[in-house]
Amino acid sequence: MMSLDASRVILGTYGSVFIGGEWQTNFNHLEANVEVQKKELNLAGDPWVRHKKGAMKGTGTLSGFKVTSDMIARGFNKFSLVSKLGDPDSYGFERITLNNVMLDKLQLANWTAGEEVKEEVSFTFEGYTLNDPIKAN
Repeated sequence: MMSLDASRVILGTYGSVFIGGEWQTNFNHLEANVEVQKKELNLAGDPWVRHKKGAMKGTGTLSGFKVTSDMIARGFNKFSLVSKLGDPDSYGFERITLNNVMLDKLQLANWTAGEEVKEEVSFTFEGYTLNDPIKAN
């Protein structure tokens, strides 16, 4: 059995967010998840509860430092977002496009004198595409 080559572990330091093809350098955290609603099926003569895949829901959070008013100007209009994650020591890079991203709320103001202004937005999305998968060689 071969042990993990620690140099291949990907650091989030090398993550990037792109909206409209533009790198959003102010964001330093992105989380996106897909949850499936399962339908439980009870079948005669079967002691196991079986599951059928139902509707899926995409949710996420994007956060970092406030630099522009881009998110406020974007409002609740849908857009695409690309997550790129690639460490120079990794087996490659991963790009995932989130489709029909829509913000849950707009942060209009949240500041304190003497502190960096941080921005966090939660969102939903409808579908994704794994554009470039990372594959071990």
